[in-house]
Amino acid sequence: MGGFFGCVLRKDCVTDLFYGTDYNSHLGTKRGGMATYDPEKGFVRSIHSLENSYFRTKFESNLSRFAGNAGIGIISDNDSQPIVVNSHLGKFAIVTVAKIANIEDLEKEQLEHGAHFAELSSGKTNPTELVATFITRGKDIQSGIRIAQEKIKGSCSMLLLTPEGIIAARDRLGRTPVIIGIKDDGYAVTSESSSLPNLGYRELRDLGPGEVVRITADKVEQLVPPGTDMQVCSFLWVYYGFPVSSYEGKNVEDVRFNSGMLMGHKDETEVDCVCGIPDSGVGMALGYAEGKGVPYHRAIAKYTPTWPRSFTPGKQELRDLVAKMKLIPNRSMLKGRKVAFCDDSIVRGTQLKDNVKMLYEYDAKEVHIRIACPPLIYGCPYIGFTSSKSDMELITRRIIAEIEGDPNKNLDKYATTGSPEYNMMVQKIAEKFGLDSLKFSTLEDLIEAIGLPKCKVCTHCFDGSSHF
Repeated sequence: MGGFFGCVLRKDCVTDLFYGTDYNSHLGTKRGGMATYDPEKGFVRSIHSLENSYFRTKFESNLSRFAGNAGIGIISDNDSQPIVVNSHLGKFAIVTVAKIANIEDLEKEQLEHGAHFAELSSGKTNPTELVATFITRGKDIQSGIRIAQEKIKGSCSMLLLTPEGIIAARDRLGRTPVIIGIKDDGYAVTSESSSLPNLGYRELRDLGPGEVVRITADKVEQLVPPGTDMQVCSFLWVYYGFPVSSYEGKNVEDVRFNSGMLMGHKDETEVDCVCGIPDSGVGMALGYAEGKGVPYHRAIAKYTPTWPRSFTPGKQELRDLVAKMKLIPNRSMLKGRKVAFCDDSIVRGTQLKDNVKMLYEYDAKEVHIRIACPPLIYGCPYIGFTSSKSDMELITRRIIAEIEGDPNKNLDKYATTGSPEYNMMVQKIAEKFGLDSLKFSTLEDLIEAIGLPKCKVCTHCFDGSSHF
């Protein structure tokens, strides 16, 4: 899942744009891009692959090419962005954070309307260009954005750079965040609030679901008001989010800590210490340790010099290897101890299998795994959750297939905490990895930790409850 950053200042924006974009998510992303607008130079755009290097190293050497007081940048899952469009609405550059579930249907519709596509991503239509073709069907940019929002199944938040400033739009149901920052020199807009403070911005507000605004150096003007329905992704707090980021005013680390503390209060398992699986399991583990009244020990450390957060290979087997290589166990902290290890989630189970084997090899007496969210039962059609192509990549579905002979049978029962089916599934996962015990956070505790009404939070991957 990628992220974007844009800024409009009363001075040159390039430095803020460069560092602000880099502060956005690098989890599994493949492309980085920036575009600026200057009245003399016009639009300047650059796109680089991030599969074998870092955003900063790819863009730092050619920053002098960029100029202007306004710009947008993107860390992108797959497609090359930004793209620059010339249409009856004028010229604009656009970036999107999107997962378009009905992209083939929309592509067919646009081709039948006489559109053509030039920006191909791996031989397929570039989703950002597809979005741009719908925008250009409007009588103005905001009505075009509304057309795109209504057509898209999934999600699509976007920034458009125009000669008059930046137009920002959050996806129709607010599944992905868009946050506005302010400082004396102007404004920024971003997917991650963690990109704001070190550049001198303070958080102004989140855009609401479907809201569209125009941002200049002097003001934020609402073009389309927000809708009343929201389905912000719960996994932002569980896994995607950087600890200091906040979405809808709810801080990521607070949520992880509270989730762990709620579990620690209830868990009667006897353990000597608690350890978080870096990075996203640490906040939960600190809360669990406080809630349970046992010490936090760093029994696993993350090696970052050559295996940083941003390095996530495209192939699954390489991702599994990198995940293993990043984590180094500490025998002194493990030997003879009963340890509760906290992690964000279990998707395929490959990393868990490797980690558990390693922990026992390093003489842990007992290994108890605690997970910050409920079991993942459903794949996500709404945002770029994982690179999974099938629900059968989820370990829960494979276990359900073993039990039922059908991976799609009785899913509602397996998603219900404490049901016989749920308990059997969790027990079989624990047995598969040789764990002394395995527990998942309940959906109720996760929602309590987030602090938003359940109806405003998407929990589809846990209970199949959301909708297009």
